[in-house]
Amino acid sequence: MTTSTTPRRSTRRILPAVGALAASMVLFTACSGGMEEGGTEESEPTSTEQSEGMASDGGGEMADPMANLVGPGCADYAEQVPDGAGSVEGMAQDPVSVAASNNPMLTTLTDAVTGELNPDVDLASTLDSDEFTVFAPVDEAFAEIPEEDLTALAEDSEALTSVLTYHVVPGQVAPDEIAGTHTTVQGEDVEVTGEGDELMVGEASVICGGVQTQNATVYLIDSVLMPPSTTEEG
Repeated sequence: MTTSTTPRRSTRRILPAVGALAASMVLFTACSGGMEEGGTEESEPTSTEQSEGMASDGGGEMADPMANLVGPGCADYAEQVPDGAGSVEGMAQDPVSVAASNNPMLTTLTDAVTGELNPDVDLASTLDSDEFTVFAPVDEAFAEIPEEDLTALAEDSEALTSVLTYHVVPGQVAPDEIAGTHTTVQGEDVEVTGEGDELMVGEASVICGGVQTQNATVYLIDSVLMPPSTTEEG
């Protein structure tokens, strides 16, 4: 496992990178289309319909959620969670915050984004409101952070929001397109390198990526990502 980058205890110095999270994320609403012959107004698909369409193979059947998985830990994930709501197939049925809450490998991340760690940081509804790519640290990744530092981070709502939104990229990015530099919701860039089963997100290794939810593509990673601004001196 790659050693995670431990947040500094001086989290109060972290630059306010996001402000209000709702203002950082542009929510796309469905607009009504043109008028059909006969005066009937044709509406564009809703975000839910779009998500269902993305999960379809184009012939009305749901695409195989296992088809695009990458990472050396996918087999272990399937063995640990072979079925149910937290499995690969189960996660594909729910919005990302719900899907993550059902995955026994993501309990700490779920607590962080749903206000359990800090009641002032509840990002669940925002994460479920649009399409995203989510780099999701597993529980072992959070366990690598000293308890004192994790507690300090959890108590600083601005710092916690910055760290969490640094793990989120607008839009869904498939494994075969994920390599490169991406601007996160937090505002700073994260670099993904490698390919196939050797993908890296910064210094974190992808355990299993390409996991689908109703509105997001999830990459389970083995370290907590820290925004570059948290390690700046001064």
